[in-house]
Amino acid sequence: MFVCTLFLAGFVASGAVFADYEDGVNAAFAGDFETALKEFTEAAENGLDLAQYNLAILYFTGQGVDQDLAKAFHWTEAAARQGHVNAQFNLGSLYMSGQGVEQNTEEGVAWFSRAGKAGHADAAFALASLYEEGDSVARDRVSAHAWANQAVYNEHGEAEDLLNQIEEHLSADQLSQARRLFARWQIEP
Repeated sequence: MFVCTLFLAGFVASGAVFADYEDGVNAAFAGDFETALKEFTEAAENGLDLAQYNLAILYFTGQGVDQDLAKAFHWTEAAARQGHVNAQFNLGSLYMSGQGVEQNTEEGVAWFSRAGKAGHADAAFALASLYEEGDSVARDRVSAHAWANQAVYNEHGEAEDLLNQIEEHLSADQLSQARRLFARWQIEP
């Protein structure tokens, strides 16, 4: 489930730090992962979440560096704690699979929840599926429906089918509970 897409986004950052990051992105797209590693590391150590996220991907995939899941976890966590939504999803995936960290379903679900509520469609869909199937968590169709609804809201392509499937198994009271839960998420800060 780990998302492995390099990001280049426009935002205000220290000129030198962002320049290092941009040099790293350009190098990665050119296939020069050695330079990408150097530039991402410099920017990541200076706190740039995009660089931390991309550095984690290099360590996860082993591009330009020996694969190191512990370092992938470290940099993913650093970016996730700063609010990088894809990093939050990836951190949840690492916790769920136990890659680079001891497997911890509770932490995985917590990070998927943060990402899903922040707009990450795959995180919301993963939670809907987990709760519907009772896979690694107790089956909870009310939560499954609310997360499937969030995945629809986040524009996941398969979410509407899952939402309809879950809805077939809910009583009118459970459906009302699921809709209230989803609505509450929409007004939370």
